[in-house]
Amino acid sequence: MRSAWLAPAPADQPQVVYMARPHDPIKPEISDIVRQKHEESKRLYPQLNLSEGEYVISAVRRHPIGLLQIWSVVVIAMVAIGGGIAMTLGGQFMPSGASTASASWLSLLLLALIVLVFLGGVMATVVYDGNRFFLTNESVTQHIQLSLFSKKEQTISLINIEDASFRQHGIIQTFLNYGSLRLSTQGDETTYRFNFVADPSRQITLLNDAVEAFKNGRPIEIG
Repeated sequence: MRSAWLAPAPADQPQVVYMARPHDPIKPEISDIVRQKHEESKRLYPQLNLSEGEYVISAVRRHPIGLLQIWSVVVIAMVAIGGGIAMTLGGQFMPSGASTASASWLSLLLLALIVLVFLGGVMATVVYDGNRFFLTNESVTQHIQLSLFSKKEQTISLINIEDASFRQHGIIQTFLNYGSLRLSTQGDETTYRFNFVADPSRQITLLNDAVEAFKNGRPIEIG
């Protein structure tokens, strides 16, 4: 509650009004439904730093098509190396007169290469799956997994989002219903992208509805 008092001033001086503000700002009232959603989001997504009353509307993972691409390459490489092992044991890769021990050593090297290719596929899967996109009633947070031991996080308040759109390019993306999200912010004209999003049209609809409601001070009834 504000109080005001008038400082006495000479007749030729303007009157000055001093306002006293409360030391502690009044916290907005949080409904039971919002509080319940907040607690549920904290339980499901402990990695997120959610403010009081903030909850997750949509948690977006990358489309499985990216994993299919990764493991298609891995399988092809493993089959090719396996074929090399078979030909080595059959003597086709070994010069005439080479010992059986030499063929065995070469086969072991190729087998080790298969293991390395498989581990590379596992690492690529972890990196691919580590990229997440979270829409809350207050912000957008993107977890970016750059490598197995390197990642970063970007958080954008809904109030700063100026434009949000999606793109599907080609027959495969349209048929499998995945694409990329694009967000641009006010002022610094920064653009954020998140690729391999399943059902990007629905995600952009959720995002735009959340941004509109947040900017107009309305409760967000989606999610």
